[in-house]
Amino acid sequence: MNKPLEKLNIFSFKGVQMRTFHLSWMAFFLCFFGWFGLAPLMSVIKVDLGLTKDQIGNIIIASVAATVVARVLIGKLCDTWGPRKTYSALMAFSAIPVLGVGLVHTYESFLLFRLAIGVIGASFVVTQYHTSVMFSKNIVGTANAVAGGWGNLGGGVTNMVMPLVFAGFVGLGYLPTQAWRLAMIIPGLMLLVFAVLYFYYTKDTPEGNFDDLEIDPKASPKTKGSLLTAAKDIRTWALFLAYAACFGIEITFDNVAALYFFDRFDTSLAMAGMLAGTFGLMNLFARALGGIFADKIGRKYGMIGKGRLLALFLAMEGIGIAMFAQSNSLVGAVLMMLGFAMFLKMANGVTYAIVPFINQKAIGSVSGIVGAGGNVGAVMAGFLFKSSSISYAQAFMYIGAAIAVVAALVALIDFNKTRSEIAVGSGELETVKVPR
Repeated sequence: MNKPLEKLNIFSFKGVQMRTFHLSWMAFFLCFFGWFGLAPLMSVIKVDLGLTKDQIGNIIIASVAATVVARVLIGKLCDTWGPRKTYSALMAFSAIPVLGVGLVHTYESFLLFRLAIGVIGASFVVTQYHTSVMFSKNIVGTANAVAGGWGNLGGGVTNMVMPLVFAGFVGLGYLPTQAWRLAMIIPGLMLLVFAVLYFYYTKDTPEGNFDDLEIDPKASPKTKGSLLTAAKDIRTWALFLAYAACFGIEITFDNVAALYFFDRFDTSLAMAGMLAGTFGLMNLFARALGGIFADKIGRKYGMIGKGRLLALFLAMEGIGIAMFAQSNSLVGAVLMMLGFAMFLKMANGVTYAIVPFINQKAIGSVSGIVGAGGNVGAVMAGFLFKSSSISYAQAFMYIGAAIAVVAALVALIDFNKTRSEIAVGSGELETVKVPR
């Protein structure tokens, strides 16, 4: 069946659509091990390399900074080169710094490797692009949210698993200064293996790969000026801000949560990793719920309804983060974390339930720009966490206030279609074949 699916059966691997769906979220899941595998080990790395708070802040910023540019470029590549080759090449390329980071012994070299590893964060754009073209308009929001959420689950599992991998190497007799380096070999090898699997077992579209589709580029100039077209639409930038306020804070929290619990509440390294991991584990269902709610709201109230839903979730997220920052007990902090995490991840899902409807001819470019917004948000938040005059708790308070402002701005945007869209009716997508 060579057309987008109208139903998401998560227990099925039948057909290129469902096979691609499962391989795309699995790839994104593994990419998190490479991207954030170092985060739960930072308390060990901090001692090994003699890092200061300011240097750790720079490292946090570096881990997400390269992703800003990478996501825009990867989005454009999806439109032109195809998601299959783009994803495979991204994983293979990113495996190199993941495997090599254990060779560093200075702050400067570690910072450079952390910057290079951050490129793998662009994997999200390919995941969302690939599910967008594999599913029809009535279910694309849910499909995107489930794939993105299950992939993001890797951020939580990484916080739980990497300390155990580290402990395993220590148990084999390696010193902690050796064990964290050896631990990163595991995600690097997994990325190389999955790059090969993705290349051979997915297709660019339900109809086939871009290379196999006989399309006249002059007759169907789908990708010409797609990035510029996406950048001219104010809705793209509204979603850019929204994603900065939700996913940007998610990856910031993935980076600092274990260290925050370890330092503020004097937990063990393993306990800090487990607590930080529960934040990521909520992606198992929370982001999917956002997509499901968005699809239901969209069918009844159109794109205006989806926009208002996104603003509501962002506002609740901001309030929750502010309350988390004021928690003085470990139990209270964990409860507040779970509360704001729910709204944050549902906002993620709603954002990418809107993205495919902005411009069907530039799905990759819109997805790339919006995805880059997440990393811009993470970079800006990172500057708060590197400041020597601001505590981590104060940084979370400022972040909560900023998210509330973004929520208000998003509420003012009309997400209904414009003349630049090729959507038909209220959020309806047409099937467009893509030239090479």
